[in-house]
Amino acid sequence: DICQGELGDCWFLAAIACLTLNKKLLCRVIPHDQSFIQNYAGIFHFQFWRYGDWVDVIIDDCLPTYNNQLVFTKSSQRNEFWSALLEKAYAKLHGSYEALKGGNTTEAMEDFTGGVTEFYEIKDAPKDIYKIMKHAIARGSLMASSIDTIMPMQYETRMSCGLVKGHAYSVTAVEETMFKGEKIRLIRLRNPWGQVEWNGPWSDKSEEWNFIKEEEKIRLQHKIVEDGEFWISFEDFMRHFTKLEICNLTPDTLEADKLQTWTVSVNEGRWVRGCSAGGCRNYPDTFWTNPQYRLKLLEEDDDPEDEEVICSFLVALMQKNRRKERKLGANLYTIGFAIYEVPMHGTKHHLQKDFFLYNASKARSKTYINMREISERFRLPPSEYVIIPSTYEPHQEGEFILRVFSEKRNGSGKINFDEFRHLWDKIKSWQKIFKHYDADHSGTINSYEMRNAVKDAGFRLNNQLYDIITMRYADKNMNIDFDSFICCFVRLDAMFRAFHAFDKDGDGIIKLNVLEWLQLTMYA
Repeated sequence: DICQGELGDCWFLAAIACLTLNKKLLCRVIPHDQSFIQNYAGIFHFQFWRYGDWVDVIIDDCLPTYNNQLVFTKSSQRNEFWSALLEKAYAKLHGSYEALKGGNTTEAMEDFTGGVTEFYEIKDAPKDIYKIMKHAIARGSLMASSIDTIMPMQYETRMSCGLVKGHAYSVTAVEETMFKGEKIRLIRLRNPWGQVEWNGPWSDKSEEWNFIKEEEKIRLQHKIVEDGEFWISFEDFMRHFTKLEICNLTPDTLEADKLQTWTVSVNEGRWVRGCSAGGCRNYPDTFWTNPQYRLKLLEEDDDPEDEEVICSFLVALMQKNRRKERKLGANLYTIGFAIYEVPMHGTKHHLQKDFFLYNASKARSKTYINMREISERFRLPPSEYVIIPSTYEPHQEGEFILRVFSEKRNGSGKINFDEFRHLWDKIKSWQKIFKHYDADHSGTINSYEMRNAVKDAGFRLNNQLYDIITMRYADKNMNIDFDSFICCFVRLDAMFRAFHAFDKDGDGIIKLNVLEWLQLTMYA
């Protein structure tokens, strides 16, 4: 069990508690086989997802103490230090311990998983919120809840029921049990302090447990101990808590759940003052200058109960490095986005001011808000769209990452699992061709063998193109290694497919304007 120290980072600890429920994720963030005994060198390394990439953070084993006690996060066991070291690595990632003061649990959840977060204001939650929570637990999603307060002096103050205002809790289980002949829905929560628990119905010592069979208590892991973890009825949970945060996992989190077939498109960008920081739609003179990202929704959902021709997807806009730069006076911008439909086969140039004056958005974020990330689900018919991420006010400079999650192909330039498998099958067939010509097992083939290999792969080229391949991919001895061989074949395959896509009538001749030519050559 972990306990909060002097730092106001209960949001981070709540995320750690969620992380410990999934061993695969925990081992991704804290690589195993690290100890104070075997191969000990005084350093430890941790991995965090950072704006689209997994980064390795290395720290030494020195931890801040006062009067021989750890100052910040600590374990209830005096010989256990993983949580304190993890906090130090996360502080290094953001520049300092001070940078961790105050935040949303979802920030750390995303940095632990690379997942995408959905927020629910509990008073406005959908009717099936319990089902959503239960499904999230089953899928391995990380979940946290909190009780907001608008009064700063009430932050982290205990109420008479034992719950704490302005404080984040981990949701560690969602269950049902029979009580006096009726089915009762229960939520298990954990206070990152490692103490101070709910004292109402279904708390550790409540009389409700007297009516529950012993084997059911074991299944629910009920125990009477002041460890910060407790059960609460779903109704009391909805009555007392104000916000629910769910971090849905994506394919790159090592979660092998067949349900998680997200296709993820990642786009990095920046708002530049006087150039691309146009503000929201309220500023029509500059809104059009914001970055624009095309999205093709190509395949409708598979839901047999839904008669609409609809594509479901999720958009997540995250501003970068604001926490790290807080010591320089940087605060979170108020951000949001809008989605517009554009002609399917129209030009791909940057949409101008008039387009936005005469066309309404098809969808948009519910609100502009000063959070690190804002995300929302949408359902739109198959078509081509453009996403406009922006700050609320114009002329605000900053970097961002825009992610689009879909369970279908979305024409974003990213490949999903099936497309990757198709490419991998091609690479394996090309590998066989390479091995055939690499008779001496040197790991290279000469430029003459390369000609025959290209023909065996089904590509028909002229002598000029063979000369270009040799100049581009062969070394000074006119040999081509396996990496260069595969790069060449991947590029040839991509160029042939791109040509066939433009060759609508199949006559072997295409006509391109300058923008289409640039799009084709720059992509390839």
